[in-house]
Amino acid sequence: MRLATALSALVLACVVPVAACANAGLASTAPATAAETATVAPSAAQSMQSMNGLTMGTTWSVRLQADAAAVPDLQRDVQAQLDLVVAQMSTWEPGSDLSRFNRAAAGTRQPLPPEMRQVMDAALALARDTGGAFDPTVGALVNLWGFGPDGERRAPDAALLDRTMTRVGWQRLKLDASGVMTQPGDAYVDLSGIAKGYAVDQVTRYLLAQEVPAFLVEVGGELRSHGHKPDGTPWRIAVEQPTPADFNEHAAAAQAVVALDGVAMATSGDYRHFLAEDGRRYSHTIDPRNGQPVSHGLASVSVLHAECMHADALATALTVLGPAQGWDYARRRKLAAFFVWHDGDGFKTRMTPQFRAALSPL
Repeated sequence: MRLATALSALVLACVVPVAACANAGLASTAPATAAETATVAPSAAQSMQSMNGLTMGTTWSVRLQADAAAVPDLQRDVQAQLDLVVAQMSTWEPGSDLSRFNRAAAGTRQPLPPEMRQVMDAALALARDTGGAFDPTVGALVNLWGFGPDGERRAPDAALLDRTMTRVGWQRLKLDASGVMTQPGDAYVDLSGIAKGYAVDQVTRYLLAQEVPAFLVEVGGELRSHGHKPDGTPWRIAVEQPTPADFNEHAAAAQAVVALDGVAMATSGDYRHFLAEDGRRYSHTIDPRNGQPVSHGLASVSVLHAECMHADALATALTVLGPAQGWDYARRRKLAAFFVWHDGDGFKTRMTPQFRAALSPL
């Protein structure tokens, strides 16, 4: 679903990324036509530059230390890296590798491109570890509730939900050692809860290969940094806490500031985006284990990890698990996680020791 996220991350004094939900759809977009540049240290051989564009139904941006003359080529190549992820893993693109797998007949064996195989390996491993709270076969349910490229946004009847649940289950997918995945029949794989984070990592690997000394990559609110700003300080990210005034407005206050020092951060949440029907509010985050939108009080989860792919998927999994089970899982796995949940007309927060260790003064 191409929706903006629940909890955004703001880069203090650097860039304001556009947030997007952990299940945001990977829609293709036209590349940006020009890069924006901004000089922070005019006397430096390499100054801080900005570039941005569109991808996956949202925006991307990079803040980097580079020569201004190099930015157009870098912008073009970053867009190409993102377009590669869309071409392989988007359910919104009929010609993508993933869409072809989803349409394939039962028994079809499809070789996966190396990038998509890496994402599928990580998705299946997390599905196993979370007991299916994260499940790449959730796509049939996402469509059923109207949050994917197919389907009308409405609450389904019980009989239709039961039939759709027979198509769901990560155990149905067989991915062999050579990278060939077999379509079990009517499986609809949706990698939206992990592929956006992978896209951040893909851009990061490209910029590292170009020996860019310092940068901050953001795709739809998921971020990863490398190096320090010209003043020697790490990138500082403000995590917002929603306010109860109006869930549909961008009303939020900085709850914590994280020093993003060579790590990634991803956020999952849905306090602004949901389905309202017959006086009931349905989250856009679907629990693959029962086919229902999550109904607990968790508003958002932010996760820090060395790789954005894992931060993205873990934030999705913790959102499904909820404030109690998610907290227990985060503590057992020693994750750096920040939870925000509804409490009456307001919100409460909780963070693991690993997340607290990354805090910077407001």
